[in-house]
Amino acid sequence: MRCPFCGNIDTQVKDSRPAEDHVSIRRRRFCPACGGRFTTYERVQLRDLVVVKKSGRREPFDRDKLERSIRIAMQKRPIEADRLEQLISGIVRRLESLGETDVPSDTIGTIVMETLARIDTVAYVRFASVYKNFQAADDFEDFVSELRPAPAVQDED
Repeated sequence: MRCPFCGNIDTQVKDSRPAEDHVSIRRRRFCPACGGRFTTYERVQLRDLVVVKKSGRREPFDRDKLERSIRIAMQKRPIEADRLEQLISGIVRRLESLGETDVPSDTIGTIVMETLARIDTVAYVRFASVYKNFQAADDFEDFVSELRPAPAVQDED
């Protein structure tokens, strides 16, 4: 593992343990060249996924990009970092278990929306505003009105 401080390729692992989510390994590393200390995480990757964009363009799946978009949606929401990491790992595992290496971007967006809808309504709406490309306030209104339960009909005697 290359040292992020000096670029030395000969770093040493000082400590390894399971991360809080128990689906990755946390390693504390030390660089003998500059004395820098840093942490790396190792995860199981079942297959290399390729995202197929709406335009037909293909690009390698980027877990960090998924994480960034979810973190933006969850910004200032009451969710612990461990829970957020579990959520992201769960989405990635679900994508890997689809059985296909080519995954349409729509599928990824749908899975993220389903997950966020169960976790936090505000984050769900935030993510949807980007994913569904809302252009006006009316788009928000229509989307949010679908979230509200229908008013109960009362029988008149």
